[in-house]
Amino acid sequence: MKSERKVLRVLDGERLSPPPIWLMRQAGRHLPEYRETRASANGFLDLCYTPDLAVEVTLQPIRRYGFDAAILFSDILVIPDALDRDVRFEEGRGPLLTPIGADEIAALDPSGMHSHLAPVYETVSRLRRELPDPTTLLGFCGAPWTVATYMIAGHGTPDQAPARLFAMRHPDEFAKLLALLADASADYLIRQLDAGADAVQIFDSWASVLGETEFDLYSVRPVQRMVERVRAAHPEARIIGFAKGAGVLLEDYRQRTKVDCVGLDWTVPRSLARKIQQDGAVQGNLDPMRVVAGGTALDEGVDRVLADLGDGPLIFNLGHGITPQADPASVVRLVERVRRWSGA
Repeated sequence: MKSERKVLRVLDGERLSPPPIWLMRQAGRHLPEYRETRASANGFLDLCYTPDLAVEVTLQPIRRYGFDAAILFSDILVIPDALDRDVRFEEGRGPLLTPIGADEIAALDPSGMHSHLAPVYETVSRLRRELPDPTTLLGFCGAPWTVATYMIAGHGTPDQAPARLFAMRHPDEFAKLLALLADASADYLIRQLDAGADAVQIFDSWASVLGETEFDLYSVRPVQRMVERVRAAHPEARIIGFAKGAGVLLEDYRQRTKVDCVGLDWTVPRSLARKIQQDGAVQGNLDPMRVVAGGTALDEGVDRVLADLGDGPLIFNLGHGITPQADPASVVRLVERVRRWSGA
């Protein structure tokens, strides 16, 4: 019997018409109910680590929009937080960390990580029990390169120059950091799968700043290491890899990392997207600004993605996260338009 969870069927290479749909950052500030729940928390990390609250905000977009997948509400920086790297979130500034020095990497100790992250695993377990059965539950983590950029700079930067310079000046220490993050993040995903996640996504949000050699060393190889470690524990694990802004470097990303599905940002050209899809599922890739614009701009963007990629295995999504400026009415319009589509 085929699974009712449509996202899983596409991850296995099946083409569905209409395709399943969920949106990155679907639980977030564009929803009034999310803003209300967040206001009741004692800071953003408290929201992530309090199962009652994390379950609630994960379920909110499912109740409102009926998406085919729910993604665990958490943050990519819970891994450095679990490594005792002083993660904090300040309104208007985003995440802040104490920058790590090259001489501190050897002292990083992941032995207490799972105890620290136990509330996240509880959230996953509760979500699998509370979600409608056809809804796929996605776990996630940040890719080692992206997480490392925050650990080194102590905050987000436009071009990740601090991390790139660190890697050039301290190549051995940087390699050790990526290896540690790859193993810790893989173990984190394994625990999410143990707790009931159906599939997982690895977010490499800062792949766009890497050249070809660096993309291989800092993005592809650590993700490949993660996939191997996850599949050693869960041989049938379905894994989505999202290397935002990697462009033409995505062409053989699936083969090299062994992910089941390649996430596409909105800048990926149609010809490249279709070429990547020849080897399996893709996810994406509507420009999030079209949801903000709404109306004809939204309709045209949805139709273009469906026309370009709807004849292969596709999970409809945005090319990055939904923004706080998006009107929920436009999201409803987006979902309805995708679900009316019946193929060429």
